[in-house]
Amino acid sequence: MAQKPSIPKGTRDFSPEEVAKRNYIFETIQSEFKRFGFQPIETPSFENSSTLMGKYGDEGDRLIFKILNSGDFLKKADKNALAENDSNKLTSSISEKALRYDLTVPFARYVVQHQNEIEFPFKRYQIQPVWRADRPQKGRFREFFQCDADVVGSKSLWQEVEFVQLYDAVFSKLQLNGVTIKINNRKVLSGFAEVIGEQDKLIDFTVALDKLDKIGEEGVKKEMREKSISEEALDKIQPIFNLKGDFAKKIEVLKRILEGSEIGQRGIEELQFIQNAIEAMPLKTAKLDLDVTLARGLNYYTGAIYEVAAPDKVKMGSIGGGGRYDDLTGIFGLKNMSGIGISFGLDRIYLVIEELDLFPKTVTENTKVLFINFGESEALYAMKAVSALRREGIVAELYPDSAKMGKQMKYADKREIPYTVLAGEEEMNNEKFTLKYMKSGDQLSLNLEELVKKLEMI
Repeated sequence: MAQKPSIPKGTRDFSPEEVAKRNYIFETIQSEFKRFGFQPIETPSFENSSTLMGKYGDEGDRLIFKILNSGDFLKKADKNALAENDSNKLTSSISEKALRYDLTVPFARYVVQHQNEIEFPFKRYQIQPVWRADRPQKGRFREFFQCDADVVGSKSLWQEVEFVQLYDAVFSKLQLNGVTIKINNRKVLSGFAEVIGEQDKLIDFTVALDKLDKIGEEGVKKEMREKSISEEALDKIQPIFNLKGDFAKKIEVLKRILEGSEIGQRGIEELQFIQNAIEAMPLKTAKLDLDVTLARGLNYYTGAIYEVAAPDKVKMGSIGGGGRYDDLTGIFGLKNMSGIGISFGLDRIYLVIEELDLFPKTVTENTKVLFINFGESEALYAMKAVSALRREGIVAELYPDSAKMGKQMKYADKREIPYTVLAGEEEMNNEKFTLKYMKSGDQLSLNLEELVKKLEMI
């Protein structure tokens, strides 16, 4: 009995139309990356497990797809781990490689490995798939593309400003107006932990805070209590849950809350620098907003952190994010190499553009003209014209089989090919072609030169 075909949950097949729309997004993002001076690199789809594990926090580590060692992996399994039912030890003995979780950690590995070949500051972009063992839901997949841009080798806050501008440039070009670029600073979050006396629980604090939009204020507080963060500490940070107003007003409130924290004040100064620069160079269509609850639960961020929200009319998770990671390359032995990067969530961007009907109609245009096949000699005559049209950049095809004309016309209709060409015995004798407009049924008799010019015009 034949096996019923299927694909793993959280993965997808893409139709020609979907691929065309995805390519439109890819090409738009890539063109802006290039315009801002970023250079392309690529890294392997899987890395050594040691490269990835421990870089994303406990929650991230659990979402990394592990690859079993080839051959009889159980022979080399840690027998003590089996006996003790220790899954972490067992995994490390039977799986030495893993699918990449994101593009940033592999990029840090790349920088360290190729540091003698790179000119710093190094601006790179990368558009490749990543994998996460997450629970599939709307806008969340187990296999998806990331589109990243990073700069390493510079601590200048102008990089932070440039990334705000890059987000604005890409989404404006995609006609996705009204996105909100949320920004915060990890130093501000460290300042919160300091003023409430919970510095040793910074990770627990930020991981819980980052879930505010998903589980609400009470849910966040409940999780913090479960991590032994005191009621007194929760009272001290209560103002951040109700912080309203524009960027400047929020900054003033932050200054009061973090008055006793040096690191928190540094974070505020960095946020002010970015805001002042953007005010001097206004964004096209995006809005910059200070979100003090934005934490992005990744351990490697040390400064500015970003998250991009779709326009209010669309319910969707973040469609982009990133931040400053001053010590990321240090984990691979290269110290004092500051970096900052952002990512575009292609799949969610696709869903938002689709929902708002913003894809240009030309994106999915395919073959412009189909030549009807009347037989062997007629097909040769038609193919010479097809070749001439292709040389002029016109997408043309010959129907491969000498089938009934009705079948060939139906094929053109289903593929939404706007023009067909009839080249039978009469046309051959007169060195002509009959061009038919499929919607109206109108026909024109043209020689090859006229046919090329006509199809170039329409």
